[in-house]
Amino acid sequence: MIRAAALALTLIPALALTLIPGLAFAQDHSGHGTAETADSPSTAAYQAAMEKMHADMMVGYTGNADVDFMRGMIPHHQGAIDMAKIALEYGKDPEVRKLAQEVIDAQEAEIKFMQDWLAKHDH
Repeated sequence: MIRAAALALTLIPALALTLIPGLAFAQDHSGHGTAETADSPSTAAYQAAMEKMHADMMVGYTGNADVDFMRGMIPHHQGAIDMAKIALEYGKDPEVRKLAQEVIDAQEAEIKFMQDWLAKHDH
């Protein structure tokens, strides 16, 4: 579970770089990157998920570093889940699909932990 979460956190920034509005970089069969427009359904879905995640992460800060961390990380983890679901919907590679499911499982468990923690500590 921790491995999947750590890997997801390293992949999210890399994926975010490919989601520059209007331009995404895809891999062609020769192994060289090619530019394609953001008109694909998966790109539109990734862009929407990223925008939602960023908006939801704008939490009101309490001054308590622990509470603020948990409150900000829940939407961050939800964004990873949303992106993994997009990978499952549109992706074909078995390794990516396996990782996407691992990300979902790990992030859902971590969100539950954070919500339970906040229920005890966020007054």
